[in-house]
Formats: sequence, structure tokens, C-alpha cells
Amino acid sequence: MKRTSILAGAVAAALATLTLTGCASTGGSSSSGAAAGEHWVASWGTAQMVPQSQDELAPAQWRDATLRQVVRVSNAGSKVRIKLSNAMGVTPLVIDAASVAVSSGPGKAALDPATLRALRFNGSPSVTIPGGAEYLSDPVDLAVPAGADLALSLHFPSEPSRQTSHPGSRTTSYVAPGQHVMDADLPGAATFSRWYQIAEVDVLAAPPARAVVAIGDSITDGYGVATDTNARWTDFFATRLRAGGMGEVGVVNAGIGGGRLLRDGLGPNMVSRFDRDVLERAGVSHAIVMIGVNDFGIPHRNKEDSPAYRAALVLDMEQAQRQLVARAHARGVCVIGGTITPYSGSGYYAPGAENESDRQAYNRFVRESGVFDGVADFDVALRDPARPAYLKKDFDNDGLHPNRAGYQAMAQAVPLELLKSCKYAR
Repeated sequence: MKRTSILAGAVAAALATLTLTGCASTGGSSSSGAAAGEHWVASWGTAQMVPQSQDELAPAQWRDATLRQVVRVSNAGSKVRIKLSNAMGVTPLVIDAASVAVSSGPGKAALDPATLRALRFNGSPSVTIPGGAEYLSDPVDLAVPAGADLALSLHFPSEPSRQTSHPGSRTTSYVAPGQHVMDADLPGAATFSRWYQIAEVDVLAAPPARAVVAIGDSITDGYGVATDTNARWTDFFATRLRAGGMGEVGVVNAGIGGGRLLRDGLGPNMVSRFDRDVLERAGVSHAIVMIGVNDFGIPHRNKEDSPAYRAALVLDMEQAQRQLVARAHARGVCVIGGTITPYSGSGYYAPGAENESDRQAYNRFVRESGVFDGVADFDVALRDPARPAYLKKDFDNDGLHPNRAGYQAMAQAVPLELLKSCKYAR
């Protein structure tokens, strides 16, 4: 019996989509848009989505307003540039003033005035970003230490037609009426924990500086992490790289809560967003791909996972990964496959034995197929040896997501040797 692939539509859409980026593509090991000899590397980044209504910023809060957002860079550089995003917008977005500075730290709107730099776009203080596009700022001289917190301040004359956001920022952001991008503080600003219209911070750094992008679902996004603690597994991984003599490697977190490999969830499916969120990052050399628990869990919760559906699902997931890896290799990027961690203790999905069987089948593919350039075995790192279908108690938050100790264990599970070279690098 011939099955209908649930992947076909997603692959066709992904291959037909061209992501627009300011100053040119920044994927692979190249530094597009840079002056001759400059080497730009993504030091922070996030994935974009259309926020749900409860995660939107009210229209009035955008009008003649300054939005200040704090992000933590992972590696050092002598200059910075910022990628602004209107990826989910449908009409041009105007930002008429912007700045970058070293922040006073997470949970603070204040910044260090000595580090405050106005941003320009082809020499202009304002920029109009077309719908669906992302633009880079001009570089600014600002020495950024590894692990520094940066404050990105943007002034909006009016609200976006459709907001581009990352609701799972787990970091406090600030909005205040008026134009205050060059102010050292925003007293009385309203606060919320989401990011809007920002996609990436690049640093100018000498080779062999490069970036690794972790892409996945809420486990990569850091579900359960307390606001302003920077305790996602990727945060711990960046700290581990610096401690292990690989501090030149930038770490970008492209996780989306509720994300799926094949179908849209709370955000776009991974097949459709892989180019923008991974391959177009400045200086990217490696991707770590961990995805699938929502592909299994959502159909089960919705009572859609018949045996025929499940059989097609696993095959389609394998096909999708082969497609992503082929695209990455063509751009000079190596791909590390991440196994899916146990979730039999999840009350949200309440998986059955058949779902655990599918998880094991997919993990065998990750470990044994040879499709990936290496494996980060998060399953082995977090599972309970006595009950391998469950998270180890010391690492368990809610039966599905790790706790802080679990995220630390994930950071330790990535073999650093895999990041030292890529045979596909251009």
C-alpha cells in the first residue's frame, strides 16, 4: 500500500522559500557582507515566530516607543553588528533609531554609558525592513567579552503589521514611551519576558572563531528555566566551551517551544526554518539537531496516531533529517544528531508503549544510520538506568523537560571533538 508522505508539502515549501537578509546571506563559513578579510561569527541568536495573542505586545506599546532587550553573547569580538528581523511581517517595518551597549546585567534596564553605540544602516539611523526580511546593521566598534550581556534598544514609530517574536526568551525586556535608545536607563519601563524583532548578534573575531547552532523544541529553548538565569543547556554549553579552551566558538539557540520537525506547531516546522535559523548564521560550522518529541506527542494526545500514521511518521522524520543534513553539507556545515530524551513520565502527553517504541526507533536512526556527522546522546545522558523510558529523577522537571541539573548534563553530553573540524567546510 502506497503511503502519502506528511513531509512532502513541508519540503516543497522549504525548497521554494528564499529568506531575505540584509547585506547578503551569512551562512556556512563565509562572512557575507563583510569587508575583505573580516570574519563575522554569530555570538547570540534566536528563532522567529508569530506570537500567540497572549504573547503579543499591545499595539499602543509600540507607538513612539523604545524597546530594550537584553541578550547574552557567547564569544568575544572587537566589533558587533545586529540582525533585526521582520521575518513574520507582511508589510515593511520602520525602526527609526537603534543602539547597542553592554548591559548592567539580566533583569536590569540600565547599561554602561561608556559602551553605548548608536546603530546605523548604510550610514542612516533609520531602517525600513521589508516583510519577510532580516537586515544587518553597520558594524560598530565595541569590544565585547565572552559571556557579556548586551542591551539592544530599538525605537518604533508604530507597531508591526504582524509581530516577529521569540516568546520563550526567559529574559526580562523593557518598553517605554518615547525615543530613549541613547539613555543609560529606562526608569518606569514596562517589563515582559519575550523578544521582538531581533534575530542575531555577530562579533568580529579572528579565525578559527566559528558558530554552532542548536536547533530544536522546548528542551533546547529552555522550558522551566527561571527568568534571567541563563540556564538553558546551550548556556551551560557555551560556558563549557570557554572552560575547555574553545571559547572562540559562538553558540546560538534556535529552539522553539512546541516546535516540530514536520508540521507547524507554536512556530514554523523545522524543515521550513532550517535555512534561516541555521545555515544563514554568520560563521556557522556546526548544527546540533534535537527534535521529535512533539511530532510523537501531539498526534498521540490528539488521538491521531494510528499504526499507519505512526509508521509513516517515523519514515518521514528520517527523510526530513536526510534532507536537512544534505542541505547543511552543501553549505559547508556539519550536523550533530541529538537523540530524543525520555518522556514516558509526561502527564501532558501520557505516551504509551507504542510511542516509546517510536522514540527508540528514531534514536536508533540517529545513532546508527550514518546520516549525521556525529551524535550527542542526550537520551543516554538523561535517562534513568532502571527505567530507560523515564528521565532520571535528579534530572526531571515534569516528566518531559529536564531541570537545571538535566540541562547541565545535556551540555556535557556533546562531544567537543565533533566541533573541532568539519570535512564539508568551504
